[in-house]
Amino acid sequence: MDTGNAPKLVTSGVIASELNVPLHRVLRVLRTRPSITPTAYAGNVRLYRREAIARVRHELTAIDARRCRQAEAATDV
Repeated sequence: MDTGNAPKLVTSGVIASELNVPLHRVLRVLRTRPSITPTAYAGNVRLYRREAIARVRHELTAIDARRCRQAEAATDV
């Protein structure tokens, strides 16, 4: 059985570990962004393609940038 062509799927925990962020932040992004969908399920566990790591990283960076801008605007008042 050749599994060399099988896609590498990751869980939300693996995404959080690779991005070095708390799991709850990754879960929130995955829950609120319909463009990031699971590729497969293993029981109740959602599995994502490795490309999801980059998409979650992008979303977390955007969230942090918005928070930073809001904090700067609040201090400028």
